[in-house]
Parts: sequence; C-alpha cells; structure tokens
Amino acid sequence: MIPYGRQDISAEDIDAVTEVLRSDWLTQGQAGPRFEQAMAAYCGSRSAIAVANATAALHIACLALDLGPGDTLWTSPNTFVASANCARYCGAGVDFVDIDPRTYNMSVSALAEKLEVAGSRGGLPKIVVPVHFAGQSCEMREIRALADRYGFRIVEDASHAVGGEYLGHKVGSCGYGDTTIFSFHPVKIITTGEGGMALTNDPKLAERLSYLRTHGIIRPAQPPEDPSEPRVNEERNGPWIYEQIELGLNYRMTDIQSALGTSQLARLDPFVARRRELAARYDRLLAKLPLTCPWQHPDTNSAWHLYVIRLHRNEIKLSRRQVFDALRAAGIGVNVHYIPVHTQPYYRKLGFETGMFPEAESYYEDAITLPLFSRMTNDEQDTVIAALEKILA
Repeated sequence: MIPYGRQDISAEDIDAVTEVLRSDWLTQGQAGPRFEQAMAAYCGSRSAIAVANATAALHIACLALDLGPGDTLWTSPNTFVASANCARYCGAGVDFVDIDPRTYNMSVSALAEKLEVAGSRGGLPKIVVPVHFAGQSCEMREIRALADRYGFRIVEDASHAVGGEYLGHKVGSCGYGDTTIFSFHPVKIITTGEGGMALTNDPKLAERLSYLRTHGIIRPAQPPEDPSEPRVNEERNGPWIYEQIELGLNYRMTDIQSALGTSQLARLDPFVARRRELAARYDRLLAKLPLTCPWQHPDTNSAWHLYVIRLHRNEIKLSRRQVFDALRAAGIGVNVHYIPVHTQPYYRKLGFETGMFPEAESYYEDAITLPLFSRMTNDEQDTVIAALEKILA
C-alpha cells in the first residue's frame, strides 16, 4: 500500500533522539528551547511555544486570547474538528464560514458578508481561525483588514503549512495574525511524533502561552542580592519557589520530541521542495483526466501537505466511494480530507444542519486525497496515476 502520507526519519533524527535518551533530561531540559528558537528563527517570528500537539496549541491560544462563555469563534467547515473544538474547550460558541471554491480555504467574501450581518445584529466573533488547508495560506492580508475593521483576533491554523509562504514571507512569521499554530503529527511536513507549536510576535501573549502549557505556573524572578537590605522573607525567594497564577494545563513537549523536531527542521526546505516537485508532476500528468487538480493562489507558495483532487462525477459515471474503493484495492492509500465539521453529530446537536455551508459540502462530495510525501518516488507516483487512469477510463 502506498500511503497518503508518511514520515521521513533519518539516521541523524535517530541520533538526536538517542542523545537525549542518554542525557539527564528527557523533559524540561534545553532541547525544547532550542527547538523553539530554531523554529522562530526559520519563520521570522519573535516567539515559539512548543506543546504536546496542535490541538493543545489551539486550546491555549484561545485561552490566552480570553475566549470564554458568551464569546464565539468562527472557523472553516473544511478542517479537522480540532479547529472548532478549541472554542468548546473554553466554553465558547462556534460558527463557520464557507470555503472558496478554488482554494478550499475560508472564503474572504463569505467572511466579509457574514461579518457585516453579524455586526448589525451584535453577534461578531471574538476569534476567527482561518485554516491553511493542504498547506496553502489563506488570504491573510484581506482577513487582517477585516479584523481591524470588526475587532476580532486571528489564530492561524497552519497545521498543514509549516514551510509554506504567503506574500514572500514564511507562514508562521505572524505578520497578519495574533498567533500561528503548527502540527508535527507524523503525516505532516516535519514530525516530532506528536507535537504542536504556537508562534507569535506579541511578548505578553507568548508569556501567557508559555505558562498556560505548564499548569499556569511561573517561577518568580530572583531579586538581586543587596547586603544592605534585610531579607524580610527569605523563603519567598528560594530557588524552589513556583506560583500558579491561573488554571493552566500540562501541555508540555518532551525533550525527546523537541530533539527530533530540531533535527527534522534542518531538512524542512528539502522536504517542501520535493513535495512541490511531486505536486507539479501530478498537475502535469493528471491534466487530461476528468478531475480538477488543486488551484494555487498567486500570493501563496504551498507547503503541499495534501494533494486533493475533485472528481468530475458527471463525466466518469462513478461515485466517489467507487473510485476510492477501487484505488484502495489497487494498493493506493487514498484518503478524504475533510468531512465538513458542521455535519458531525456533535455539531448537529448544537443546531448545525446539512446545507448551511454548500461550498464545503459540495467540495467534500467530490474530494479524494492522493498520496504525497517527501520520500515518494516517481515510480510510486506513476503507480498512483496509472491506477487512477484505469479506474476513470
């Protein structure tokens, strides 16, 4: 089976993890800060906060931006459920903005229209979570302009987009959003096994993100020694002292994961370059088949986490399920990304119904994710294409 995604682990990665395993620090050592500093430098952001997974990063991002009961978060229906669930963890409401029919990202025009209506009714969102689907950035310049007009905060869900670019800058530089979220799951561009990260240029937000991932605990700064001043409360200044200043969570990333992430980061650009080669090759070799290849906005340079085709089912006379099953039977590990979040049973209980976001629903009915990963060979890709040609013939 040729999988739709696969991690790329090198001898250097294994050595980096082994070095940590042989050290005194398996967690809360120096590997975590090194990974954070390296990722911030790569993206051009001021701070990076590594956590256990991207869902944890989304959660503490919402907490740090004071999302809570009575507030609402808007996101895309074409995403994994975590992009919406993070609001529910905070006791907040959720709503969705339909997608652009070309990029499959949040539609700027749909967002603008929905904001205008919500503004007149007093129901504006506190946070908007644009999702950089498949590795292609949303139109963040336009979303930023809407945020300035309507007063919402922006959490970029860039779980798919580490290594991607928007308007000549790395995704994660945080030029338009309050914070950017990455995922390091094994099928993503680089991996830490499980893991996530929140990046930001706001020092106060970075500080809050840092202690929210660690039970809400800080260690008070030690005052300078001054022999002329009596030590009124020597115990308060002990090196063992810590203070919980608010209710946080245990969302830390281990040194084992951080070491793997730092090692993987050294190969991020070659990983993305190979994915772009494979995506271009798919574009060229699938051009004559009854399907639509992914469209790329000229302002973006995708990291190509996913390569999603849309079947022209009226031309092939086959259902998506029939094509999917035939490809799986041929040893092609295709997948589907994503079932629209608002159609999930949990969200239906909150009042969402089929038909509310027609572009996302129409996209879902036709979509199939083809295999794409950095170690994929041209021969493997040819096998995928040949199987697809035979099934669609």
